[in-house]
Amino acid sequence: MGGSTAGARTRLAGALLAGTLLGGAALTGCGGGYTPSGPFREIPQGQPPQVGPPPGSAPAPVPGQPSTPGTQQEQAAGDPNVVATDLDVPTGLVVLPDGTAVVGERDTGRLLQVFPDRSPARELMVLPVDTTGEGGLLGLALSPTFAEDGLLYAYVSTATDNRVVRFPIGGAPNPVLTGIPRGAVANGGGLAFGPDGTLYVGTGDTGDPALAADPASLAGKVLAVDVFGQPVGAGPVTSRGHRDVTALCAGLDDRVYATDEAATGPDALDAVRPDGDVGPAGARPVLEVPAEEGGLGGCAVSGAYVFLGALDGERVTIVQLDETGRPVEEPDSFLDGRYGRLRSVAVDPAGALWVTTSNRDGAGEPAEDDDKVLRVTPPSSGATSPV
Repeated sequence: MGGSTAGARTRLAGALLAGTLLGGAALTGCGGGYTPSGPFREIPQGQPPQVGPPPGSAPAPVPGQPSTPGTQQEQAAGDPNVVATDLDVPTGLVVLPDGTAVVGERDTGRLLQVFPDRSPARELMVLPVDTTGEGGLLGLALSPTFAEDGLLYAYVSTATDNRVVRFPIGGAPNPVLTGIPRGAVANGGGLAFGPDGTLYVGTGDTGDPALAADPASLAGKVLAVDVFGQPVGAGPVTSRGHRDVTALCAGLDDRVYATDEAATGPDALDAVRPDGDVGPAGARPVLEVPAEEGGLGGCAVSGAYVFLGALDGERVTIVQLDETGRPVEEPDSFLDGRYGRLRSVAVDPAGALWVTTSNRDGAGEPAEDDDKVLRVTPPSSGATSPV
């Protein structure tokens, strides 16, 4: 896991630019025995729907307090944490400036708007995805200038590659970064904007560790690009040698964190810095999570705390970091075993944590109303938690 050579970096940047301009594969080398099936079709440009609470909905809950359930079934269940039910493997999750969330379903490509007051979730659009193997809609990010441009970014699988696209709600997805190797496993899917507007993209090795070590491949990397998909700084490769970067999150201190799900052994939370000065591979391990507590699939930062959604661990792991980005003490956790497998996490403007369950992904034991979206007060917030 050494640094990339100038020649490899030049070849990679040239291939990346060509693939972005053509909207096709920048690099090949799909691993994991994946067999492509079906074309990738863009959806036509449409009129973006209204985004916001539907007419007549209840006001948003008071920060730090659970909202009131909006259906008789939810009221009878007495669970103030559940804001949406009956979803199909919700994977992407972003919170909009108005306090609502957009949730993406991995296998259908549907994007739904979910409301903190438990108004019925509303379908916004459907992204075309290829779901062979572990492909599909694997990540979402909100444009750092969403208030001006209304754009979302998504990491999706096609029949031939994984790619990043951007689109207005209801509009056609346009390619930003293409040619990310596609496999039957370990396709990655992490997306996050850094404080400076850099888009970080986490990818998987598709089951081929040699691709992760290869500085000229986009597989098994954290990539740094601008909103048009062009390399940032000496990039696009910021760190390499990863197995499967399932989530990325950024703090206000310019640190970017990546969850790396291992094939065997512990998962890792890595720190990735824009200057790359964190070791020969461009990443510094912050925390190792034992396999039985891991299956890391989500990452969110709030102040000094990092929240990690754990599939196998069926919990949200909480890591408090000091000013150097090191853990202050042993990680804590909450929601342990209460809702099954937990994946995506995001923090809203009120400090509440949004969490998606992933019990219909083929590895869980779904309840009748799975999958769910939760909105909870994390213990670290200092407010009274409903959990």
